[in-house]
Amino acid sequence: MKLRGEGFRLWEYLVFAAIMLAVFFLCVAVGSVSVPLDDTITIIWNTVLGKPIPADIVSPSIIASVRLPRVLCVALVGASLSICGAAMQGLLRNPLADGSTLGVSSGASLGAVIAIAFGISIPSLPLAGTVIMATAFAFLSLLIILGLSLRIDRSLSTNTIILIGVIFSMFTSSIMQVIITFAADRVQQITFWTMGSLSGSSYQNAVMLLVSLAICGGVILAHARELNAFAIGEENALHIGVNVKRVKLVILIAVSVLIGVCVSIGGTIGFVGLVTPHMVRMITGPNHKRLLPASLFGGAIFLMLADLVARMLLNPRQLPIGVVTSFIGALIFITIFFRTRRKIS
Repeated sequence: MKLRGEGFRLWEYLVFAAIMLAVFFLCVAVGSVSVPLDDTITIIWNTVLGKPIPADIVSPSIIASVRLPRVLCVALVGASLSICGAAMQGLLRNPLADGSTLGVSSGASLGAVIAIAFGISIPSLPLAGTVIMATAFAFLSLLIILGLSLRIDRSLSTNTIILIGVIFSMFTSSIMQVIITFAADRVQQITFWTMGSLSGSSYQNAVMLLVSLAICGGVILAHARELNAFAIGEENALHIGVNVKRVKLVILIAVSVLIGVCVSIGGTIGFVGLVTPHMVRMITGPNHKRLLPASLFGGAIFLMLADLVARMLLNPRQLPIGVVTSFIGALIFITIFFRTRRKIS
């Protein structure tokens, strides 16, 4: 089976990068207080270089201290969730799979909810407690899910992993409801966080997301050829020299770490990993050498636009970004379901 093209070409990188930058500057400039685009670019440029911002520019702190770190985190979370979704769809050969299929998102959410409910924090680093708890619970969730899957099925078949992941998600959801019941004074904070929000993001959050994406995203990109082999079935992939079990474990760990970091910073943002790879696949085709890099750009663009809608739809009030992505994702999920049913019948 010959896939379209072998890899991303330079002009394709340039086109995707240009679109992403255009959306990035738009999202930074537009908000409850809109700033002219040329002033926005000047503020961003001077902030990056550490230069003083000209005195004639209005409200520079809104861009430099509030909107710029938020949009950076939104773009990085979108790219991370999207490449995780593309990897999981290829690994599990399931068009309705995304990074949360493993149940790792639910585990990370449980860790963050525990940190918020019980006020777990580190002195001078108020958000570190949530980040550490979410990442730790993401790892723990992965160990539990893989351990149970291995106990039931030594071959670690995709159906077993999906089934255990769904059951584990239900289990963690029930535990979160119990915790929320006993954390009455923090119900509003937990509820808003579980709907997904990147308001109040900092440059430290952006650096953490960038490092995680560079490491875990690099691991996923390095296994594009193996993901292509999974398209013809695990047994066939094994016959052509792919170490199926090792590749599964490596990709699952990379996806889990990346999702854990994203959830700890932005809360539960659903459907990005499901929606974006499908939209990108219509442009690039199924070849993961093209799909995975395009998913990085596509996820960043999609989530930045969703965040802009969340900020502007009920201006000056802000919707949680997870509400917007879930609404769009639900519509696309239904479309995919009916198309799949039509092909089967």
